[in-house]
Amino acid sequence: MVTGPHARRLNLSAGAASVAVALLLVVLKAWALSETQALSVAATLADSGLDLLVSASGLAAIAYAARPPDEDHAFGHGSAEDLAALGQALFLLGAAGAITALALYRLASGPGTPLQEEGRGITVMLVSIALTLALVAWQRHVARRTGNRVVQADSLHYVGDLLPNLGAIAALWASARFGVSGVDSVVALIAAAVLASGAVRIGRGAWDALMDRRADPDLIAKVERIVAAHPGIAGHHDLRTRTAGGRVFVDFHVEIDGSLTLAEAHEIAASLKRRLLSEHGGLDVLIHMDPARSRPAAPAPSHAPR
Repeated sequence: MVTGPHARRLNLSAGAASVAVALLLVVLKAWALSETQALSVAATLADSGLDLLVSASGLAAIAYAARPPDEDHAFGHGSAEDLAALGQALFLLGAAGAITALALYRLASGPGTPLQEEGRGITVMLVSIALTLALVAWQRHVARRTGNRVVQADSLHYVGDLLPNLGAIAALWASARFGVSGVDSVVALIAAAVLASGAVRIGRGAWDALMDRRADPDLIAKVERIVAAHPGIAGHHDLRTRTAGGRVFVDFHVEIDGSLTLAEAHEIAASLKRRLLSEHGGLDVLIHMDPARSRPAAPAPSHAPR
């Protein structure tokens, strides 16, 4: 796994590619919407608009996260990611609500106006899918090289965008082949539900991070297993975690043999920290050293008088 300046350049390249692709998709889908008047295309346009916001904030987060802690932000600047994610979730919920209302109105109004220029819309959707697949391939390559969680999350988000694009193609094809425009509204409702589900998931994660909720229980269990098995550690307690953006802050107390020198005890704690960071690069670890609790001496054997 690469680190240092080369890793930052790879991460920034993935973020910049994500923003460029999202911007191009917004332009293409806005044109396709004006040509087709299809709600399913409007749903994918809203999703691409969110992608642009997510990708832009992700790129900013990658650059911003590289800044070291300062006097005013002793724990870094990762919470900016969570604030941005919360705003994106609210935007996504609003877009999903608007699309749902319009789709229901069209379904209640009967057949309505047929779609137009379905072939152009299908072409735009196919181009969108090709661009998305190329972007995901590059993001996964970068994520494998650097382990960056922002890039990994952005990649998963774009994979989820493929379903609304395929739905829009199905709606446009049904309109062109059979003259059925109602499929468009049904696909729009499904896409709106997907949008709303994603908004709730993103918003909940951002809210939990801003409220200092503990990290994922599986990660906590992994940390505890590593600590318990580390040489020189007699025990540990008071483990606490919280998240901010892509970082997980972990602090805990370890119990080390009190007869060791300070340098020896420090080396044990330092090697434990290195092990944790090698297992999970997104951790920020603080270890407190305590002398191991002394065990009561075994009572001397008693002998009955002869």
